[in-house]
Amino acid sequence: METLVPPNVEAMLQMVLLAALRPGAALLAAPVFGSANVPVQLRLLLAVAVGLPAVGNGTVALPPDGLISWVGMMLIAGEIVLGLAIGFTLQMALGAALLAGETISNTMGLGFAMMVDPLSGRMNTAVGQFLALLATALFLSADGHLLLIATISDTYRAFPVGNAFPRREAISAIIDFGSAMFQAGLAIALPVGFALVLVQLVMGVIGRSAPALNLFSVGFPATLLLGVVLLAMAVPSMADAIALILGDALALARAVAGAGT
Repeated sequence: METLVPPNVEAMLQMVLLAALRPGAALLAAPVFGSANVPVQLRLLLAVAVGLPAVGNGTVALPPDGLISWVGMMLIAGEIVLGLAIGFTLQMALGAALLAGETISNTMGLGFAMMVDPLSGRMNTAVGQFLALLATALFLSADGHLLLIATISDTYRAFPVGNAFPRREAISAIIDFGSAMFQAGLAIALPVGFALVLVQLVMGVIGRSAPALNLFSVGFPATLLLGVVLLAMAVPSMADAIALILGDALALARAVAGAGT
């Protein structure tokens, strides 16, 4: 008569935890998935659904002393760092759109017009919120969320569990991409921002030539109206620039994951 061997429930729970760490960290830092209005339960379910099949395809050796040990803590830290690196790379592309919106809003005189960002729960300017929603729409329309999930799954081939720390070249590339984010933000805001600066110069010349003219009652409505018109005209080119920085962010995320090399 065969004796039943009870399953090792503790080891199974540790495997589920390891499977959810890397995708969970990536989804937490990534746009759309990491927004404040996404329930934590849904994010956890997605993390387990993405990570568990990828971990199950390979061989994972749990630390002899369990996860609550020095080796286990280093293993957990590597999973979290790699996931955050992938998600934060995509988040920086969204930050370029927010930076462009902040620049345009301050130039238009709408720096005081703040509204709550439903994706992050923070206060952003009205133009920044508009460009952030445009970037999110472009990200979803280009299947960026599916590419993000595929990138997370591909990381288990190049970085199996227990060897998940990003390479030095990947960390350096993420730092360099931070400077590219500021350049992209200023490039997105350049068409509208430069035209509004010229309007401000014209208003300054008018104010010097006609000191009795109240520029606050004339200049602000003119700048605001012209800014809205220029923003409507420049949206196609701004969308192309946002799509370009999103593509660069996805390519960098795949390189960090070891799938783009």
